[in-house]
Amino acid sequence: MMNSKMKQLLTALAISSAVITAPVSVQAADKPAASDIEEGKKLAFSRSKGNCLACHMAGDGAQPGNIGPALIAMKMRYPDKQKLYNKVWGTDDSTKVPNSMMPEFGKSGIITDDEIRKIVDYIYTL
Repeated sequence: MMNSKMKQLLTALAISSAVITAPVSVQAADKPAASDIEEGKKLAFSRSKGNCLACHMAGDGAQPGNIGPALIAMKMRYPDKQKLYNKVWGTDDSTKVPNSMMPEFGKSGIITDDEIRKIVDYIYTL
């Protein structure tokens, strides 16, 4: 039998997972501001935010990881910018890699939708 603290925790988890919203829409035709791209780069390279360099080679980032694929030719790999956004956010099952270690950044609340949008704007320039 579960104790009451465990029941409360499971109830809280069930409720919080039910209220998670879907990711925002990203328009591929939108030309992001240079400041958003620069902010996206800072977020992507930040160890406390995107931390893309922990797993990926990206742009001129120092000491990249090699667990994930290099972030190159992103427009060619993701002609639909929304799919790239969804992959980072954590909802695009069509791009989900089995046994991937990539966190679902938006779905889990690691970073905000706006931060993900800026990171995607930066990654899309690579």
